[in-house]
Amino acid sequence: VQLQASGGGLVQAGGSLRLSCTASGRTLSSYNVGWFRQGPGKEREFVAAINWSGDKTYYTDSVKGRFAISRDNAKNTVFLQMNSLKPGDTAVYYCAAATVSGEPGYSGSWDYWGQGTQVTVSS
Repeated sequence: VQLQASGGGLVQAGGSLRLSCTASGRTLSSYNVGWFRQGPGKEREFVAAINWSGDKTYYTDSVKGRFAISRDNAKNTVFLQMNSLKPGDTAVYYCAAATVSGEPGYSGSWDYWGQGTQVTVSS
């Protein structure tokens, strides 16, 4: 499956963005999907994940209460709604997909990766 992340941009602190992850080649509905990010000079880190049916979600502590992951399988898309953005959220955001459930925070659990989309939060 080929993944495409989009929706990044430049936003002021406190603002919102919604990222989208779409798939081509196969339907995304049978995949668990996750979002990771890599900030400048930092390692890639887990942000959020959702299982294939959408009834289980996972978040890293730093985004709980601010970010929400959801999916619309009819549109073959997974969303990451990001609210109350902070400068520390500045990063390239990547979506990933997997058919087998593993530890969501572990990058090795994910089989497919999309290209990143840049999110820049200004203070």
